[in-house]
Amino acid sequence: MELGVIGLGRMGQIVANRSIEAGHDVVAFDLSAEATAAAAESGAEPADSVADLCEWLDESEADDGEADGKRIWLMVPAGDAVDATLADIEPHLTGDDVVVDGGNSQFAESVRRAEETDAAYLDCGTSGGPASAEEGFSLMVGGPEWAYEAMVPVFDAVATGPDGHDRMGESGAGHYVKMVHNGVEYALMQAYGEGFELLTEGRYDLDMESVARTWNNGAVIRSWLLELCEEAFREEGSDLGDVADHVAGGSTGTWTVQEALEQEVPVPLIYQALAERFDSRNEGRFSRRLANRLRYGFGRHEVARRSDDD
Repeated sequence: MELGVIGLGRMGQIVANRSIEAGHDVVAFDLSAEATAAAAESGAEPADSVADLCEWLDESEADDGEADGKRIWLMVPAGDAVDATLADIEPHLTGDDVVVDGGNSQFAESVRRAEETDAAYLDCGTSGGPASAEEGFSLMVGGPEWAYEAMVPVFDAVATGPDGHDRMGESGAGHYVKMVHNGVEYALMQAYGEGFELLTEGRYDLDMESVARTWNNGAVIRSWLLELCEEAFREEGSDLGDVADHVAGGSTGTWTVQEALEQEVPVPLIYQALAERFDSRNEGRFSRRLANRLRYGFGRHEVARRSDDD
């Protein structure tokens, strides 16, 4: 398959690299010339602009003698950047083309974009973060079934394999499922944080890395997040060193709570985890310091550190 990838940050580079490794032809573009050059070093065809990328895909179709439509994957920040990129590629799109939005867009915005875009629009919730570069992502996809089926060869390459992706439903469903996924993630991080905080402040002098490692081998609560807890304690120490009590992010958790309110579904654990995340911008707690470090583990997000004055 010929695939265009627009947006070559940490996640976009992985989409391009895994697609190339699976034998697909990739043309790549990013506003950063350095990022585009890095993709070229991995085997992608570098594009000078969005228009150049679309022209390359058109020429590739012509050379193959087939007219199946262009396949374009957007991996740009949610919000205005998605609309701006769509505005750039819209003149080059037809009803035979497929556009994948692999970012953390709000599901209602994805529904709107699907209605406004001439091409088939797939909202693709992407989980795994940069730490999943080798194993692949989990992909939750919404949109037309024919477009999903057309993208299966690339989804197989970018995900962990055929079991690592599926069509969740109509437009918006993919980002909706990813939104709730992130809400669950907030609650799990909060639960691990509170448990380790009690162990830290409790009556025994414990090695937190040892606890996490033991739990990860057969215990009911073993998970990748718990593996990341083990990594955090190994690299930062049982007291998490200078990791600050400041947990960034919060948009997808906010969307989850807002949707729960609209649907009148109680989500007290997710709500409390979101409230703790916002409160972390004020005072310090061990549980939130662990959540801060865990965000680095799965997403390579910057770790806020305490200064000497804190």
